Amino acid sequence: MSTEAQGTESRPRDFIRNIVAEDLANNKHDGRLATRFPPEPNGYLHIGHAKSICLNFGVAEEQGGVCHLRFDDTNPVKEETEFIEAIKADLSWLGFDWGENEYYSSDYFEQLYQWAVQLIKAGKAYVEDLSGEEMRKLRGTLTEPGTNSPSRERSVEENLDLFERMRNGEFADGAKVLRAKIDMAAANMNLRDPAMYRILHAHHHRTGNDWCIYPMYDFAHGQSDSIERITHSICTLEFADHRPLYDWFIEQLGIFAPHQYEFARLNLGYTVMSKRKLQQLVAEQLVSGWDDPRMPTLVGMRRRGYPAQAIRTFCERIGVGKSDSWIDLSVLEECVRDELNETAPRAMCVVKPLKVVITDYPEDQQEMFDAPIHPQQPQMGRRQVPFSREIYIDRDDFMEDPPKKFFRLGPDREVRLRYGFVIKCNEIIRDDSGEVIELRCTHDPATAGGVAAEGRKVKGIIHWVCAKTAVPVEVRQYDRLFQVEQPGGKEGDYREDINADSLQVFTPCYAEAGLADAEPTVAYQFERLGYFCADSRDSKPGALVFNRTVTLRDSWAKAK
Repeated sequence: MSTEAQGTESRPRDFIRNIVAEDLANNKHDGRLATRFPPEPNGYLHIGHAKSICLNFGVAEEQGGVCHLRFDDTNPVKEETEFIEAIKADLSWLGFDWGENEYYSSDYFEQLYQWAVQLIKAGKAYVEDLSGEEMRKLRGTLTEPGTNSPSRERSVEENLDLFERMRNGEFADGAKVLRAKIDMAAANMNLRDPAMYRILHAHHHRTGNDWCIYPMYDFAHGQSDSIERITHSICTLEFADHRPLYDWFIEQLGIFAPHQYEFARLNLGYTVMSKRKLQQLVAEQLVSGWDDPRMPTLVGMRRRGYPAQAIRTFCERIGVGKSDSWIDLSVLEECVRDELNETAPRAMCVVKPLKVVITDYPEDQQEMFDAPIHPQQPQMGRRQVPFSREIYIDRDDFMEDPPKKFFRLGPDREVRLRYGFVIKCNEIIRDDSGEVIELRCTHDPATAGGVAAEGRKVKGIIHWVCAKTAVPVEVRQYDRLFQVEQPGGKEGDYREDINADSLQVFTPCYAEAGLADAEPTVAYQFERLGYFCADSRDSKPGALVFNRTVTLRDSWAKAK
């Protein structure tokens, strides 16, 4: 068995993969496999989209098929080229390649128009004069049938004339729509004469001003799949009720019939993934933008330092099912930790600096301590950590009256500097307000480089940086944006559940000298603190900003 085949066999099977495997075994579609990822270019992708991306592209990769990237760009009012480029960047970052298979629903506008004309000629579509509000009133409810519109009885000739005039721009926005003529008493509300085309006098990012009528998503989506001869249209459960409508259009037009398969969307705890809510967070400046590291957007996660492989591992770990469920955010964070624990270089950074003077160390002397870049990955090499008379330690590593099990620094106490000497606190320096601003310590030269002297037992080990060579940085400690698992509950305002402590900024902080050239989005483990990366937007040479990617342990699990 080949390595590729072995990898496919070891991947957990789900009902979608089982269906695809069975269809290929039965030579359905002549053994051809074509999936698609069809985003609307009206916003940035989030972690929920990543689940669909990994499924559609993953199935195609595993079985030797193709996955199309198709932008369903049927609403020029909300769509922008900015979003198209961002979506492609996200896909590339995740490691997926669509090659030559990049498509746009706008490329099919003429064909979709001709199919609409075909339905009108067959008496299956009509032009509606009623306003949107009037149509809603006649639509009925889940328990009561709808009422036929007066426009429903128009002749084929009149409908053809009006639809052509709609295309020619004779009517204002909202004056008329084209509706499918199906059944106003259908149990499925989507079949109660749904709209197919609306009038929008708006500039389209690809077709310019060539069109002033645009197909509705439900009309364009299935037919676009048909044009591209998609064999397996994989989407989330909320589109299950739309499938009969897609099938009706395909059947009436007599064209290639893709089959739609629905899976459960991703509901991730402590966040929101409604596009409307995410847009609201940005518009109301509750976050700094779509790429805010607290956002569930892929661009935000990338800026925060999440590795692409961790996202893919997460999507594989949660699986593909048919029932909606909530996934705790800790599952994603654990995937990030697992990946970074294996790949992230180590470094030291002091977030709350407290100056320490080693009084018995020569003022003009500096030496280097040897340390691993990664303790479990020797192939990553070694790093040199500077040491001099003055260093910074973290203020949390010192207590004047420490409890019994506090194994860090205190008056007349010893502690080991990571990779360095054992030091002892002899004197405390305070400012006029009484705050501790400096510690005076001595060192044991026999413990250089972290080597324990014979007979010496020191329990505490703390991180530190050399004051002479340390890089001043800003540290942003990001946490979960919301303080409850399901923000807003069923009917509440999700914004009221925002975690006020989701961002804490510390400055000045001091980082190990080797971080002066840290690349944005490349995560480091700041020893004892967590994983951090240089911010891709605000970090500049000489003015580095580090974002906390994830803590070393799941602190939320302890807090519950």
